[in-house]
Amino acid sequence: MFSQRTNWRLAPNALTRAIEEARASGQAILDLTVSNPTEAGIRPDPEIVLAALANPEAMRYDPQPRGLLEARRAVCRYYRESHEVFHLDPERLLLTTSTSEAYSYAFRLLCNPGEEILVPKPSYPLFEFLADLADVKLVPYPLLYDHGWQIDFDSLYKAATPQSRAVILVHPNNPTGSYVSVAETSALNAFCRDYGLALIVDEVFLDYAHDGALRDSFVTNSDALTFTLSGISKISALPQMKLAWVAASGPKEAVAEAGARLEIIADTYLSMNTPVQLAAPVLLDQRKQIQPILLDRLRVNLAELDVRLAASPACVRLQVEGGWYVVLRVPALGTDEDLAIDILRKMGVIVHPGHFYDFAGEGHLVLSLISDPGAFREGVARLLQCIGA
Repeated sequence: MFSQRTNWRLAPNALTRAIEEARASGQAILDLTVSNPTEAGIRPDPEIVLAALANPEAMRYDPQPRGLLEARRAVCRYYRESHEVFHLDPERLLLTTSTSEAYSYAFRLLCNPGEEILVPKPSYPLFEFLADLADVKLVPYPLLYDHGWQIDFDSLYKAATPQSRAVILVHPNNPTGSYVSVAETSALNAFCRDYGLALIVDEVFLDYAHDGALRDSFVTNSDALTFTLSGISKISALPQMKLAWVAASGPKEAVAEAGARLEIIADTYLSMNTPVQLAAPVLLDQRKQIQPILLDRLRVNLAELDVRLAASPACVRLQVEGGWYVVLRVPALGTDEDLAIDILRKMGVIVHPGHFYDFAGEGHLVLSLISDPGAFREGVARLLQCIGA
């Protein structure tokens, strides 16, 4: 009765079951995996946000496949003000309700059923579901760790086949927090030219460099057909407002054809709602208030973690450049999932096992750095106590 593409394992995994059991028992829990800023006590000004949604123009329906022009111009202003991109044409932008939707548009644009997308490993597990729904096959290429994360280009070239259509980059990657370097960008463009591939670049965490240094956006990448994805879920800590986009760049003729085809895809669904589009300038401006708060929390929690780790030699953190997560390397005495369950049951602390993100081996835990600082401090202390024991 049901399609093969939705033939997923529907039963909850062992860690999810353990969390449900702990909560049902009344156990007090510290969650160090919080990724929803609205649940981490970090919210833009509610009066300003809600007032922006009460625009009388929202009563008029003006379906624009690429999104309302003023909303796209607001996105261009964001890139101009935050990333010194001064010549982004709003016609190269197409608004979506989420980066997930933007991925699905890109997959549908680039791939026939069964064709391949190269995807970094470790990285975010959502890709598997998006690929299944688009009838696309994911082929992993590894990120290697040696005093920082790098793309394994030998493996990337070996992973490419005649069925390959695109390479996914996450800039910075989730959960490793590693940005794509200038040298890697040049090598990736050459790779894409050699194999006739496009780049799909997820930049939702671009603004959260821990050192405060400006990182280049791929919206200016011109050496390969590139689709850059982002949105206000992370930029303005407003995941509930459902405003994202895809920006096309690269060779002029390819960009023009891609844009025309994407417009038809978007016109088929017309998923964007008018109130959020009209509010886009205000919602994007909220980043100016909320990002300093988030960046301060990231730095406070990371500094607290380093202080605790200095007294716990059995556990080290891997280098992180940006984003909301940090990876710990821990003794691999069993599976990461078993360790996460043990920490939960003994200490009442939730962490993510590395295998959730396709780490190549055991011995990795992933923590969110946007957790409440008090909860983070206590949770890390309990976590390290459990690992030390």
